[in-house]
Amino acid sequence: VTTGKPIVLGGSAGRNEATGRGTVFAIEEAAKVLDVDLTKTRTIVQGFGNAGSVAARLMADLGSKIVAVSDSRGGIYNPNGLDLGAVAAHKARTGSVVSFREAENVSNEALLLLPCDILIPAAMEGQIMAANANQIQASMVVEAANGPTSPEADAMLFDRGVFVIPDILANAGGVTVSYFEWVQALQAFPWTEQEVNDRLRKIMARSFEAVYETSRQYGVHMRTAALVRAVARVAEFTELRGIYP
Repeated sequence: VTTGKPIVLGGSAGRNEATGRGTVFAIEEAAKVLDVDLTKTRTIVQGFGNAGSVAARLMADLGSKIVAVSDSRGGIYNPNGLDLGAVAAHKARTGSVVSFREAENVSNEALLLLPCDILIPAAMEGQIMAANANQIQASMVVEAANGPTSPEADAMLFDRGVFVIPDILANAGGVTVSYFEWVQALQAFPWTEQEVNDRLRKIMARSFEAVYETSRQYGVHMRTAALVRAVARVAEFTELRGIYP
């Protein structure tokens, strides 16, 4: 099965934005349980590609102030907030967010350590490690990228009370909408983008709730709770199926 196809060839509406949108849906659920007013938050996004740029835009739509973003060449920082439309236009014109005139240039490494409330690593693996975990100033880390936090750093953040939404949950929007694409193909009936987004929100909300409750039940961080839920589901299905594959 091939997913991510053009819509005219059987693809799904909403697929291109699904990863970043799912990440923001997870943040909204976290804000509810943590009693966080997103309109009073500062957000930093490492990575301004398919996931990061969408997450940044949607967070801004929710009222969060986007104070820093980056791409593979480096980052930009403005404590008063960035005009994301202007940043996107600058990147389209120059190939990078770097040297945007209304912000200060920073390295990708320094960007992670800037003051903010929500940090969204949306670029690559191995960004938050034991060497810099104690310097992270965010109170919430949301992994739109795969594997941006090492196990040691994850434990350090947990001990400091930093709330981490792990990649297995935070960036599940993309694969979820790929699944939706397959379902629509089976039905031979496409959904509207609004239908796709509404279904994605429900799945992300339900998944977040299950992982959060498991983390509270066992007193573990969200990554361990997500893995516990995943293994428990596989074990349940295996037991119910018995000898039948």
